[in-house]
Amino acid sequence: MADEIKNNSENTEVENDIEETADAAAEAVEDIAEKAEELQEEISDNDEEEVEEDTESDETEDDNDEAAKKKESKLIDDILEIVESTLLTVFVIVMVFTYLLHPVVVQGSSMNDTLFNKNRIFMTTVYAGPHYGDIVVVDNDMSYLLDDNNNVVERDITGTGLKECIIKRVIAEPGQTLMIDPENEQVIVDGKVLDEPYIKATVVDAGDAFNFPITIPEGYYFVMGDNRRGSTDSRFSTVGLIKKEQIYGKAVLRYSPIKDFKFLLF
Repeated sequence: MADEIKNNSENTEVENDIEETADAAAEAVEDIAEKAEELQEEISDNDEEEVEEDTESDETEDDNDEAAKKKESKLIDDILEIVESTLLTVFVIVMVFTYLLHPVVVQGSSMNDTLFNKNRIFMTTVYAGPHYGDIVVVDNDMSYLLDDNNNVVERDITGTGLKECIIKRVIAEPGQTLMIDPENEQVIVDGKVLDEPYIKATVVDAGDAFNFPITIPEGYYFVMGDNRRGSTDSRFSTVGLIKKEQIYGKAVLRYSPIKDFKFLLF
């Protein structure tokens, strides 16, 4: 049971941003309809007032008609402006949430103390990299390990409980040499000990996936959770190296809870 809870804690859920955008569009259309109705009522009221007024001369009637037409024309222009601005707003929202930002709900504690269970974040699919320090959302559908000749081999992880979407931090990029030293509780990349202010606790377990040091193959990444003593990540054979094509996107912003609003920039 403990393993099941630990494994499930690694998952993230991608929310249905299309439904949220559709709801926003529907609300915007309702607002347009209400405002248009209010303006139409105002026009009708003005017309009734003009009918009830006594006119003293034909010249006065002409002036009133001209003023009424100008006012009606202005109200129509106002309606069109409201419609145009609302449609533009809806269009921008649709574009942003379709092509730029995607909402994600964090589950579990593997990224403590940077992210916590039930935090809501925005992920972008438009970014350079990923690079060291980036927090990435990964489709962990396959584990990639290394054989004795440093060749990548696939491992089917069906039934492990970790064939899910996970969120981790990039620690080593393609071509870099990585050493995990649990005795000294250090992570070393290209001979330099990483300064990691974002971690909850130092590393004390090198996992079962690799015999360190290793060189990260081209097109792959090594990722770890910030909660090093409570994270199943690239150190373990159920995750292994992350192929670039497995990366959904990069986390850029935590927006909920609102009191913990934060840009996730390293």
